[in-house]
This record gives sequence, C-alpha cells and structure tokens, in this order.
Amino acid sequence: MATQLPDDFKCPISLEIMSDPVILPSGHTFDRVSIQRWLDAGHWTCPITKLPLPEHPCLIPNHALRSLISNYTLVAPSKSQPWPQPQTVISVLISPSSPIETKLNSIAQFARLTKHDSSLRRMLTEWGAAPTVLRCVGSDDSNLQEKALSLLLNLSLEDDNKVGLVAEGAINRVVKVLRLGSPDRRAIAATIITSLAVVEVNKATIGAYPDAIQALVWLLISGKGREKKEAATALYAICSFSDNRRRAIDCGAVPILIGLLDSGLERAIEVLGVLVKCKEGREEMMKVNGCVKVLVQVLRNGSSRGIQYGLFTLNCLCHCGERLCFEAMNEGVLEICMGLIKEENEKIRRYTSSLVQTLRDNHAIG
Repeated sequence: MATQLPDDFKCPISLEIMSDPVILPSGHTFDRVSIQRWLDAGHWTCPITKLPLPEHPCLIPNHALRSLISNYTLVAPSKSQPWPQPQTVISVLISPSSPIETKLNSIAQFARLTKHDSSLRRMLTEWGAAPTVLRCVGSDDSNLQEKALSLLLNLSLEDDNKVGLVAEGAINRVVKVLRLGSPDRRAIAATIITSLAVVEVNKATIGAYPDAIQALVWLLISGKGREKKEAATALYAICSFSDNRRRAIDCGAVPILIGLLDSGLERAIEVLGVLVKCKEGREEMMKVNGCVKVLVQVLRNGSSRGIQYGLFTLNCLCHCGERLCFEAMNEGVLEICMGLIKEENEKIRRYTSSLVQTLRDNHAIG
C-alpha cells in the first residue's frame, strides 16, 4: 500500500503510511508509534535534522495530514500506462468544441495518475494546468466538477503548489462547492481547504476570503457525518491563525461545535481547544448552557486526544471564575481527574494537574 500513495504520507522512520502523524518540535512529521519508539530508545535528537530535542518533546497531532491520508482513495496505478501530454489535455479541457465525455475522461485520467505521482503533480502545475482545473471545478456538469475537485486535491498535496493554487483563485471555486455541491463534493472541498491551509500564509488568505469560514460553519450545520468532520478539520487547520478564530466565533461556530460534541463528533473538541485561546471564544463558551457538562463528558468517555483537548479547554474556562469551577465539580470532574492523573500519557497528566490546581486556586477544592 505504501508504494501506491504519495511519499509525503510515509513516516521517515518506518517508510510506512502514517496512521497517527505527529509533528516534532523540529517541524518534521513522523508516525506516533515510530517516533515514540525512537524517543523511548533514548534518542533525544530529531531523526532528520539530528538537532537536539527538549527533554520531553511535545508531539503535536498533524490533523491536516491525517485527514488527507484518511480521505485519500487508493487507486492502483497501471505501470504500462503512459502519461498523457499535459498540453494536449489542457487544450481539450479549454476547447468549447470538446465533448463533455472527452473532458471527463481526460481529467479523470489525470486525477487517477496524480494520486500516486508527485512528479506529475509538479509537472501539471508547471505546465499551467491550475486555471484549467479550476475552471472545471466551476463546471455545471456534476461529474466533471467532482473529478476536477479530486485532481485539485491531488495538486494541493505538493507544498510548492499550495500558494500558487490560492493565488489562481482556488478558494473562490472551493467555497462555491461548499455551498452548492453534493455531499461528496462538499467533503472534498473542505479537505482541499485543509490541505491548502498547511502553508501558514494561506491560512490568513483563506480566512480573509468572503464567506470561506462562514461556509465551513454552515457545513457543520447542514452537512452529514463526513462533511461535518471535514469541515471541523478545516476549521481546526485555519484557526491556528489567530484572526480566523474571531471570524469563526463571529460566524456562530462555538454553540454549533458544542452541540456537535454533545452528539458525538469528537473532532469538535479540537476546534474548541483552539477557539478557547482567545477571549471571545471563552466568552461564547460561557454563554452556552451545558458547556461544562459536555466537556466533562469528553473527559469521561473521550479518546486520548479528545481528553487532552477537553482538559485544556475546561482549564481555560475555569480560569475565568469560580462559577465554572463549581459547575465542573458538580459534574464530577475531580473524580475523573483522580483517574487521569495516573495516565501513561504525559500531556494528559500535565493538563490534569493544571486543571486540579485551577480548581484549588478558585476555592472549588477545599
């Protein structure tokens, strides 16, 4: 399987497709199991840069890459199949006289080939294919639009392509699909936002685009399971840029995310964990009835990652005053913390200790 997917999806240590990609302080991404094994063996340098790491390096989940890997449909390449000439295909796609079936077959072929071929993705961009692909994303033909979205997603996997695609107008096309596309196309569109947001400068550009964040928040309301998850992932990616947090809050994201979290969409707690970092986010969460109860429920039943974000979010809120501390105590948070303090996960232990200290400082614990 690893040989059929982009090299960017492989762990530099195991050379296998990553199931839980995490980022080291050095900035490089590894599969959690592999890098943890490396650290447990007593290595305190980055396997790639060889530079020293902190005594207890923080492993930051690479949600954008994880989402791309999970949504990447594997298609086995045909080794005997030659590349079509990019110039020829571009001419076919832009010609008004080309039959729709010919256009569909051409773009589907490139969508299939670029899934596993980084050099072809770069070649297409160098040949100026991006504007043509984006024109197809705006097509009235649903099949052509879906194939074009798949190709656009593949092209966006290349870091060197990300800024150029945004400059070519990718956000405008993708936001329209978020609003008007079918469920499958809307999910792909949200994943493209996540991919483009890997580059820091794009986060500001995406957030400043009219309706981009609003469209993602709207998808949280109107979408189905996969759409909601991909919309939340995209919001998580772009809201690491502080101005975008306020934009998401202004679009009403906070009560929607709390409702989704209460309904079982754990990805929502990760977005809340970003939004709680700003004053406006904390104020909005404090307005939502039952917010603390939902967060405590995450501590009780969530995954390891969910618990981490739940502890962080609840601790930030409890810093705001005694009322929330006592509310958390009434929900049984102290008993949960007594169990979590024994967790093997160092970050969970640290966040738990911090929450207990906050409760003590606010006189919620005698």
